[in-house]
Amino acid sequence: MPVGGPRQRCVLGALLVDVGKEVPIDRLISHLWGDDPPRTARSVVQVQISHLRRAFPGTIVTTPGGYLADVDPVRVDLHRFRAHVARAQAAAGPAEAVADWDRALECWRGRPFSGTGSERLWYALGQPLLEERWAAVAAWAECASALRRHTEVVTRLSPLVREEPLRERLRYLLISSLYRSGQRAAALAAYEDNRRHLAEELGVDPSPELVELHQRILTDTEGEPEPAPTPSVLEETAPQQVLQIDAAAWSPRNDLPRDIPDFTGRQEDLGRLLATGEQGADVHVVTGPGGVGKTALAVRAAHRMAGRYPDGQLFIDLYGYSPDQEPLRPEAALGALLRATGVPPEAVPESLEERSALWRARLADRRVLVVLDNAVGHAQVAALLTAGPGSLTLVTTRNDLPGLGGAGYVSLGMLGEDESMQLLGTVLGTGRVERERDAAAEVVRQCGGLPLALRIVTGRMLSRPRWTFAHVAQRLSEQRRRFRELQVEGQSVEAVFELSYLSLTPEQQRSFCLLGMMIGGSVDLFGAAALLDMEAPDADDLLQELVSVCLLDEPGADHYRFHDLIGVYARHKAKSALPEKETDAARWRLAEYYLGTANRAADFLGPRAHEYEVSVEKRSRYESEITERSQAVSWFDIHQDNLASVVDFFASVRAGEHAWQIADSVWLYYASHGRTELLLATQEKALEVSRRQGNERGSAVTLVGLGIAQFMAGRFNLALDLLNDAREILDRMGDHRGLIRVDANLGMIYERLGRFAEALASLERVLGFAEESGDRRLILLQTLNIGAINQVIGEYGAAIAAGRAVLGAAEEDGGADLRSPALRVIGESSAGLGDHEAAVQHLEEAVAVAREDGNHSDEIYALNGLAIALRGSGRGGDAVDAHQSAYDLGRRAGVRNADAEILTELGRTLAVLGRREEARTAQEKALRIARERKERYPEARALLGLGLLDREEGAEATAEDRLTAAAALLGELGVPEAAEARAALNR
Repeated sequence: MPVGGPRQRCVLGALLVDVGKEVPIDRLISHLWGDDPPRTARSVVQVQISHLRRAFPGTIVTTPGGYLADVDPVRVDLHRFRAHVARAQAAAGPAEAVADWDRALECWRGRPFSGTGSERLWYALGQPLLEERWAAVAAWAECASALRRHTEVVTRLSPLVREEPLRERLRYLLISSLYRSGQRAAALAAYEDNRRHLAEELGVDPSPELVELHQRILTDTEGEPEPAPTPSVLEETAPQQVLQIDAAAWSPRNDLPRDIPDFTGRQEDLGRLLATGEQGADVHVVTGPGGVGKTALAVRAAHRMAGRYPDGQLFIDLYGYSPDQEPLRPEAALGALLRATGVPPEAVPESLEERSALWRARLADRRVLVVLDNAVGHAQVAALLTAGPGSLTLVTTRNDLPGLGGAGYVSLGMLGEDESMQLLGTVLGTGRVERERDAAAEVVRQCGGLPLALRIVTGRMLSRPRWTFAHVAQRLSEQRRRFRELQVEGQSVEAVFELSYLSLTPEQQRSFCLLGMMIGGSVDLFGAAALLDMEAPDADDLLQELVSVCLLDEPGADHYRFHDLIGVYARHKAKSALPEKETDAARWRLAEYYLGTANRAADFLGPRAHEYEVSVEKRSRYESEITERSQAVSWFDIHQDNLASVVDFFASVRAGEHAWQIADSVWLYYASHGRTELLLATQEKALEVSRRQGNERGSAVTLVGLGIAQFMAGRFNLALDLLNDAREILDRMGDHRGLIRVDANLGMIYERLGRFAEALASLERVLGFAEESGDRRLILLQTLNIGAINQVIGEYGAAIAAGRAVLGAAEEDGGADLRSPALRVIGESSAGLGDHEAAVQHLEEAVAVAREDGNHSDEIYALNGLAIALRGSGRGGDAVDAHQSAYDLGRRAGVRNADAEILTELGRTLAVLGRREEARTAQEKALRIARERKERYPEARALLGLGLLDREEGAEATAEDRLTAAAALLGELGVPEAAEARAALNR
């Protein structure tokens, strides 16, 4: 039915199901997607209906209840076909009917709804429509035969019979027309071809009608063909043979393949299948990509459950993904299963419906376990399912089979590292694995946890005892030869993927290849739409189709990734199947999507120090919906690794302007979430390409970002050098706002180095600029930074006043992200004044706000401040827990710049609790970290803590040295702890 593109044909086909009636949009969605439509379904249907209404004015109209099709049915082929069929059926005789049958068949041009890739649409609409076509073909042939137009019948039916060899009515009419047109030998040859095909494919004989026709042809010695019987005559004269099947003639048998003796892992999945078997009649589907071990799991479970099914354990390969064999038709599968249960070949019915009914009847009162392996789709297995209360069917497939109502599902992913290592040890011996554990883990990573790949590797290593895991890892690391390494006789990872790829439609194949060119390890719906160069609803359909055949994973809603090896295969396939110009354009579209979205998301994380127009050539009309900070953080959470790859991509194609802009968009997320390694990598790459191209703005911006990254890594002197280099460029460019950003970051570094006077001078310059420019957000930020330094040097009143000022205006002036640090300054300053109750209250709130904002850095400092307040209020045990939580979060999040400070305070708390050995360990570690990073204030605090411990333990000389050093350093810094150090030294 040639109506527009595949999606339009889907919508029109759904409308035609209820032709002439008002069809609500929800019913259209149900026809197309079933009970679990994508969230874009409604917009897809509305868009495509508008396309159809423009293409066929008057054919589809809007009504109060939905949509109405068939206002002008002559415009739609299906309606024309049905109208001619109705006239032919009402005709008085063959001569009158044959013309209408001819006109009806002229309406058919190819397979209905071809190219949609929708299995649901095919089985719900396409297949029933084809049945109407075949019925019309048979009716036309009967009329033409009655009119003795035998040559026309032979000409039309010959190719159709080759296309549908199991349609015996068409076979009968073809053989009869050959015979009646004088082609007796050809008729006998056609009968023999049919007999042989039925015997080989289904193990059955031709129908009684065909056998009778064959006998008439053989006994016709005069060459005078008899008149062909009409359909009614056939029904009256056909032999009525009813073969009686002995219900007791049951042949219990076990067809299960050999169980794998070294089956490893999958214990949870195996347990689910075994539990299913204990619950009585059931169907369970095991899905997953090729090579993941679906058959092995099903066979293992079947062997374990064999005792529960005494009437037999049957196994049949449906050849859904075999390189040299078409998928087994359900008729053929049922024939094999029926014969396996003792049904004589001659008693196997002809039609699918009769075979399915007999199969259900045979198993009605028995307990049988059936494994249907390698199913290709719902239609292939639906007729094979048992109905008895005591039987179990296990189905393995690479496709979703959502039409199997009430079935359970086990979706197999890749083996984890522990299970993969266990498999290596089981096959090769644990000693061999343990001797090279790191190299073995690398082999597991290269294989991506795919059981087939691991089996091939272990098979090779078994036959090559001198091979080491390091040698195998080196061979697998070469991308071009990886798939050559992952193949042995009869097994190939690439061949498994190739079969899945070949089962796709051309549109799905192109999408699969383009997705293989994605930048980074995953992509969201809108990024995929950019990559595929299509609207998001259409991209959503294609992505879901690839997920349904287990070629693509969906770890989260609208978030997609490839398994490692499938991704490598997709990239290789793209390079061989698509023009380089097309793949390059696709990657550029995706990279620009990331640049535009990252820039918009960054606006919600904090002030942007540099003003510039983002260099995006084309913006998609479909973009990620980011309207608040939490959405921006979530988007960055998902794409943080991909964004680093995008910087690399822009640098590799010498798009320097794009490279530094996306690096600038993502730096604040990396900094606030402890992704120091990504921050360093992206800024270094952007700086390299900016310098190479002489881009001063790009160089200056990335020098600042790189300075922040080095500060977070604890390399403070290097951070100062980078920021001063940036200052020179920005000063030359006259970029005053950029210079202020440099001063703000210098103040932060000076504070960590204990150079508080220089820190205050830098921050005062930034505050002055903010007040002159009227930048309320920047005023609040610098007020708070100055308050934090006042807190450190003991000016607690000024610090509390600054924190309260910021807290009062934060929401109104765009400083919502400053609430947690403002509460922390107030809380820690309150603790310094001895008001521990107020301190605990403010710091607990600071922790809660930081968690709500997803800011790990703020949460770490707030937790450590809370621990100090708890210690002051006499809650030492709770204080230790808070210190430990801060330290653990820093380790998990990669925010390590607070380590020395946390460990110093933890040591002080442990000392208060009398846990001196633990306190000493914490203080010594803090001292080591502080000296490595040249953090003078934490160094002095650690020296003070160790000196106090030494004094209490009677180590007077060591105590005097440490307390002397601490007093001098703290005095130089001008902080309150200097008095404590001097007092301890005097005592």
